[in-house]
Amino acid sequence: MEDTQKTNWYVLKIFFNKTFDVEAYLNKRDIESYLPIQKVLLKGLAHLLARKKLAQAPGHRDPRYLVEEPKIYLRKPLVSSLLFLHCTPEQLRDVAEYLREKDANGNIRGYIYKNTDREWAVVPDKEMASFRLVVEAGSRDLQFFADDDISRYATGDHVRVIEGPLKGTEGYIKRIRRDRKLLVVIEGIIAVATSYIPPQNLEKI
Repeated sequence: MEDTQKTNWYVLKIFFNKTFDVEAYLNKRDIESYLPIQKVLLKGLAHLLARKKLAQAPGHRDPRYLVEEPKIYLRKPLVSSLLFLHCTPEQLRDVAEYLREKDANGNIRGYIYKNTDREWAVVPDKEMASFRLVVEAGSRDLQFFADDDISRYATGDHVRVIEGPLKGTEGYIKRIRRDRKLLVVIEGIIAVATSYIPPQNLEKI
């Protein structure tokens, strides 16, 4: 029997650059979500324009911007059209209905990834934690690989990082474009490769 109270991580594929809109929908319903982003500090004219735009709608949070006074950052998605959410199966059914609703042009908003059994794909907590550690570590040279590329790259020594900012991360050591990288995989959906990690900071699993 399905546990309607158990929360899991799931992945949404969003169409037509509506990622921020869907994120706002989830926030209003107190559903935890995770959008891999890069914070881009706005300077000069870009900063002034952003501040003017935000001032025109006081009290309205524009999800494209992150304000840390006096700084303003642009939230730039790192992975096009992907949004992760942490919720119960009951909440997920509501999200699925929302995604299927058509806009004025007859387009749906997106869909929820499914597994090979055609059920909604659950992302294990361990995979999600490793993925977030890598994305949020602040590295500027991350490489992302779509689900159809993962099978070519997700091979090699299975390791765990034991020292440094990525401590606890699990992944695969793989040579990609001549560089030896740590590849962290969310099975069947996406993978992210980090920069070089010294061998002494790794242990085989």
